[in-house]
Amino acid sequence: MAMEGGMKCVKFLLYVLLLAFCACAVGLIIVGVAVQLVLNQTITHGATPGTLLPVVIIVVGAFLFLVAFVGCCGACKENYCLMMTFAIFLTLIMLVEVAVAIAGYVFKDKVKTEFNKNFQQQMQNYPKNNGTASLLDKMQEEFNCCGAANYTDWENIPGMGKDRVPDSCCINVTAHCGTDFDLHAINTQGCVEKIGMWLRKNVLLVAAAALGIAFVEVLGIVFACCLVKSIRSGYEVM
Repeated sequence: MAMEGGMKCVKFLLYVLLLAFCACAVGLIIVGVAVQLVLNQTITHGATPGTLLPVVIIVVGAFLFLVAFVGCCGACKENYCLMMTFAIFLTLIMLVEVAVAIAGYVFKDKVKTEFNKNFQQQMQNYPKNNGTASLLDKMQEEFNCCGAANYTDWENIPGMGKDRVPDSCCINVTAHCGTDFDLHAINTQGCVEKIGMWLRKNVLLVAAAALGIAFVEVLGIVFACCLVKSIRSGYEVM
């Protein structure tokens, strides 16, 4: 059916937004997978509200990609049912994203507590498991930290003692630099707080990205409703 010039413009803008939805969906999936990999390495005991958040993000990303495909088909064929489905599902995705954001805020302290507990448990396995040792060494080197709360956490680890920390705790990492260490030559601050600080610094970027995605979704819902109204008007004329 023929469409008015204004609706053709809306349809074109909807196509642009659908491409943006696909990009947002891929971004959500990547973020969810990355967070899940980090949590799998640091939180090892069962599913909790905190550890389920990245799974929800991945599911929302995959669903958003599917909804974008439905919207593209509906706009291309000017199908009333498909466009209504697109608008309804997009609204549901927005509600889920809001719920995830609220849950992330509510459970942020619980995630930190779990991370602290599991980091200490991983430290116990440091002398016995090469995989665990490599993971902790990598984290301590990347974040310039030592232990969970601070460097003294290593005192209670079998094979360490008061005069030894992993070489990855050293400011300048060299072989055996953690044995009979000089306090001024190692990073004394704990990894839990250091990683928490890093997350707080990057939370503004995450919030900005979330607001951008929400804005695009609102525009998508508005344009979809306009297109649905136009299609319905066309059916009534016929």
